Amino acid sequence: MKAFLILEDGHVFTGTSIGSEREVVSEIVFNTSMTGYLEVLTDPSYAGQAVVMTYPLIGNYGICYEDMESGRPWPDGYIVRELSRVPSNFRSTDTIQNFLKKYDIPGIAGIDTRALTKILRESGTMNGMITTKEYENLDEVMPRLKAYRTGKVVEKVTCSEKSVMKNNGYRVALLDLGAKRNIARSLHERGCEVTIYPAGTKAEEIIASNPDGIMLSNGPGDPKDCGPIIDEVRKLYESDIPIFAICLGHQLMALATGADTYKLKYGHRGGNHPVKDLETGRVYISSQNHGYAVDTNSLNPAVATAAFENVNDKTNEGLKYTGKNIFTVQFHPEACPGPQDSGYLFDRFIRMMEVKKNA
Repeated sequence: MKAFLILEDGHVFTGTSIGSEREVVSEIVFNTSMTGYLEVLTDPSYAGQAVVMTYPLIGNYGICYEDMESGRPWPDGYIVRELSRVPSNFRSTDTIQNFLKKYDIPGIAGIDTRALTKILRESGTMNGMITTKEYENLDEVMPRLKAYRTGKVVEKVTCSEKSVMKNNGYRVALLDLGAKRNIARSLHERGCEVTIYPAGTKAEEIIASNPDGIMLSNGPGDPKDCGPIIDEVRKLYESDIPIFAICLGHQLMALATGADTYKLKYGHRGGNHPVKDLETGRVYISSQNHGYAVDTNSLNPAVATAAFENVNDKTNEGLKYTGKNIFTVQFHPEACPGPQDSGYLFDRFIRMMEVKKNA
């Protein structure tokens, strides 16, 4: 069946419908990963967005459900150049086509994703519609496209209740802002007992549990839409508990301590983003998925200083908090998908808890 992608700047791409045939309006973003499409689809940070995969062939190793980074996929739509019809992988139990239909996600294949990505890079991220209806008059849909907002999506993706991954090591409280499974798994594999809390949990409850450390996860949307959560993060900052924050958690900690955030032109999404450790000068290849960044000009050096920088565009990739056992990064050290260059940051967090406990 024929399908159309209509952008709010008037561009129209024609392709083939994949997945659900329902019509959807969303924010269109692109991901440059060459592999890991299932992990991309199940990353809660994509809630409220439709994802364009820049790699031209998607689906060639099928769907392996045990590799999902959450219990379901989150993008509003999925856009690819070519979809593999016959996956080849001994672990595969399904196809992307069936996966998208199962979860009612509309998609479109057969369009020029390179041209689409160039538009998004030059004009910036914009809204769009995936539809099987051929509109003769685009004025009919433009108001809907321009009015779309991702809204408060953290509440949509967070867990509904507290859960615990038992272990014998340090006890970590993980605030689930849209956490990928591999964050808790990375801590658990290092011996930590991980208690996962819903995003709306009060700081007092977390502090009262007397954890050895606190982890703030990744998540979707504009960090400034998380006002009540920011208030609780400020209380966590004021505690003396070691804290490690990733992606949205990094942004919320910055906002909670007086810094500012802003929207990037087209964001960083993919498994091939170089980041530089400003203390050592070493560069790591990182996995990223975010559309907002911390404004380093708004930092108070008495509170925090830049620790990592994006090599491509010099935007902030991490902060070290002055006089506090707190460090935060914009990228994903837990990877999945992506390189594991920065997985050592979990070990740094473990050492931080160890030093604090033995002080």
